[in-house]
Amino acid sequence: MVSVPTSVPTACARWCPPNSSCVNSTACRCLPGFSASSGEVFTSPSDSCDDINECRPPVAVSCGKSADCQNTEGGYHCTCIPGYELASGAPTFRKESENTCQDKDECSSGEHHCHNSTICTNTVGSYVCHCRRGWVPKLGFQNKQNTTVCEEVSFPTWMPPPGIKSQRLSRFFHRLQDLRGNLSSVSVQSTIQDLVQEVGDLLEGPQDLENLSQSEQQFVATNLLLGLENTLGWLGKALPIGAVTFSSSAGTVLSLEVQEQGYENITLIQNQTKMLLTWDTVHESGDSGPTVVGLLSTPGMGRFLAKAPLVLDTVEQAALHETHKGVLQELYHDLLSDVISAFISNKDPQNLRHPVTFIFQHSVIPGPREKVFCVFWEHGQNGSGHWATSGCRMVGTKDNSTICQCTHLSSFAILMAHYEVQKDSALTVISYVGLSLSLLCLLLAALTFLFCKAIHNTSTSLHLQLSICLFLAHLLFLTAIDRTEIKVLCSIIAGALHYLYLASFTWMLLEGLHLFLTARNLMVVNYSSVNKFMKKLMFPVGYGVPAVIVTISAASRPHLYGTPTSCWLNSEKGFKWSFLGPVCSIFLVNLAFFLMTLWILKSKLSSLNSDVSTLQNTRMLTFKATAQLFILGCTWCLGILQVGPAAHVMAYLFTIINSLQGIFIFLVYCLLSRQVWEQYGKWFKGIDITKSKSEKYTLSSKTTSDACKYSAVRSHITDTACH
Repeated sequence: MVSVPTSVPTACARWCPPNSSCVNSTACRCLPGFSASSGEVFTSPSDSCDDINECRPPVAVSCGKSADCQNTEGGYHCTCIPGYELASGAPTFRKESENTCQDKDECSSGEHHCHNSTICTNTVGSYVCHCRRGWVPKLGFQNKQNTTVCEEVSFPTWMPPPGIKSQRLSRFFHRLQDLRGNLSSVSVQSTIQDLVQEVGDLLEGPQDLENLSQSEQQFVATNLLLGLENTLGWLGKALPIGAVTFSSSAGTVLSLEVQEQGYENITLIQNQTKMLLTWDTVHESGDSGPTVVGLLSTPGMGRFLAKAPLVLDTVEQAALHETHKGVLQELYHDLLSDVISAFISNKDPQNLRHPVTFIFQHSVIPGPREKVFCVFWEHGQNGSGHWATSGCRMVGTKDNSTICQCTHLSSFAILMAHYEVQKDSALTVISYVGLSLSLLCLLLAALTFLFCKAIHNTSTSLHLQLSICLFLAHLLFLTAIDRTEIKVLCSIIAGALHYLYLASFTWMLLEGLHLFLTARNLMVVNYSSVNKFMKKLMFPVGYGVPAVIVTISAASRPHLYGTPTSCWLNSEKGFKWSFLGPVCSIFLVNLAFFLMTLWILKSKLSSLNSDVSTLQNTRMLTFKATAQLFILGCTWCLGILQVGPAAHVMAYLFTIINSLQGIFIFLVYCLLSRQVWEQYGKWFKGIDITKSKSEKYTLSSKTTSDACKYSAVRSHITDTACH
């Protein structure tokens, strides 16, 4: 029996979609690079095989650096990104290991679209078109773009100020015409140098410009400053990247910094000025190409602008008047620095994102009624201008350095303003009347001490020297304290006053010492040792110690003798303490002498018989000791206390009491002395004072021993009266 086969070949499904192959009569398989929604093998006639995007995340393939994945129907390939090409020259590759992408030089291969006014420069993966040297982008174009269009640099229009008749200025603008005509793309640097030199020569010897009125000089200065900022800022764009400095023989200096985007900080330094700013201060976001930052110093410009008015902003004005409580009388100023001009390109200089910092060096240090202002030259519509402070503030000042910050750029300088405070007329009258009376009393006291033989002793010698020093000091103060016209003379007057007042206080110290020593030796019958000691000590100390102090002060800081408003010590760097220090020390020492003297007198009084004459003498001695302390420096302590809310009251007390020192001395040591009255009686009446009348004022013999010792202290009565 023959067997028959039970199986036959399987037929393919005729419904398999495109991009697939038949598996059997009921199933199909998608080709490589395609997939169906049901999977690789599908049985539904409604399924289709769609392209797999191998380049879509998550990326299943890697082309490597500087290459892109390109999807194709049923597959993919890799290509180099624009600006790169395969080393083999092939258009595509499949694997990362086949990646040989390298930068393509469009400039050498000619595959660029730079304008013929520019130069093509290859960059990594691309290229840029930049202006030729000495050329600048046309209006509306930016440098280093693929679309950049440039033009050859030209000299900006700069017209002379109308109505100014000056041969010097005419020659300057004639020279500018020559520079304009000779300017070329390769001569920009030499043109800038020539311009800086011409400006320096113009300002060094202005000649007929100095004959112009102040308003005309300011008109010329405004024209020069604006013209220089505009011209130098424009010509600077044609310079190569980097920093360059130009200078003239007359001292004019120009510092330029040409930098590209991404440069962080810019610092321009000249001899006495430094400017610091950040890149985003001068460069708008999105800008490309170089930016020019310039700093121009014109020393000769100051002579035209020094006397120009100063306009303080409302904040500065209010602060100044608040400080002096509305007694500000006059404000005038001096230039401390050269006039410097700061400018930038590609940016509105009046609307800076961040402030620009300026550091000025100056040789003059402000005094007590002087203030440093950071100012800029603000020009008006009519061509003139003035100094202003709006938009600028002083960050700080130290010694001879001032730091300013400004939110705009212009022409800047440092001004030192001197302000006069209105004098109190009542204080002035009190001072002059009181000092005049003191001078008269000091003169009478000195004559009394000199010619009244009845009171000649060591105490009288001390009183005489004190009176002479105070007389000379007050006289010099009244006649010369305001003689500030000649600085050297004012310094000499200040030094003389320093010496005379210190000498007065030194003699006051010797007075206190002698009073204490006399009281301490009450138990000793012979006072000759005290007198001998004082005679040897008083002249070397009284006149020598002040001379040493003044010599050291004058040798260390001679420029601090005299201020712009008075011939006295400058308060800068604590220089006034070369006077106040010794004064305070003398006052404290005399206070100690006074307290010890009172203690000795109190102890002595308890051991004496309490008769009328002794009590009277004790009271007189105590009064004179108290007046002595008051005269010996207490008044000057009021001068130190002239601060805060009580300053006005202290000023009146100090002026009244201090101006009457001479009257106090004459009153205590002359008018309250019986012996002096006796001498006055002899001088003015010509009548001899009898011995019996003089005995009327002598202590009783009952307490002769103790009273004689005690009366030596009482107003420093002469030893002769006790014997």
